Amino acid sequence: MDRTREPLPTHVQDTPALPDTYAVTLDRALAELGLKLQPVARAAIDGHVRLLLAWTTAINLTAIRDPAAVALGHVADSLTAIAAVRERTIDRFVDLGSGGGYPGLPLAAVLPARRALLLEPIAKKSRFLSVAAEATGLAGTVEAATVRAEALAADDRHRGRWPAVTARAVTSLPELIELAFPLLARDGVLVAWKRGELDEELAAARRAMTAMGGGELAIRPVTVTGLTDHRLVLATASGRVPDQYPRDPAARRRRPW
Repeated sequence: MDRTREPLPTHVQDTPALPDTYAVTLDRALAELGLKLQPVARAAIDGHVRLLLAWTTAINLTAIRDPAAVALGHVADSLTAIAAVRERTIDRFVDLGSGGGYPGLPLAAVLPARRALLLEPIAKKSRFLSVAAEATGLAGTVEAATVRAEALAADDRHRGRWPAVTARAVTSLPELIELAFPLLARDGVLVAWKRGELDEELAAARRAMTAMGGGELAIRPVTVTGLTDHRLVLATASGRVPDQYPRDPAARRRRPW
């Protein structure tokens, strides 16, 4: 017999409360990051997590289901970029492949952002992002778009207009550079979350940057307990990106960097 599934919650108060282990884990990580969140930012972050865990029972938004693990592996990991972004006084960014909303939503809440555009080509995930932004009070600054980076880069309203692009657990670094650099203004920065051995990716990334008009790479270690194998790669654009980039996915597969 078919059973009608209960509608997914669209308000934070309709989701289960988070356990104490979540708060303890997140508070410890925030202390290591030297971050003291405003109450409204913390409420937005916690509300996002509650919605994420409620929705992921029906939509595969995250493989991490334990709230304490989400606090470290998603929220704290996203916020490791706050210092780098604030140093550049960035308050507008595009987040590529936002999925469940990390790092886009926490960054938007904590900066706070003037505008954050979260790109998610899978419609049901994009729908979640819109619901989460509305439910957490971020809808005035956060917008979810069901579009690929290639299409956004073809739009003159976005090409070469953004001071920052973020990307966490999306694709390889050279491919991220090809997708992000066309969106960046001169001296704009791609912030990419990476882990593990990077030498080959960095070499290919430098080749991609040369083709994209030039730029600089910097690596920042992450010192939060439990995330010390993670790193942030900051790729700064310095020139004009040729019109043929980004290439379509098939072309990138045929001729990778």
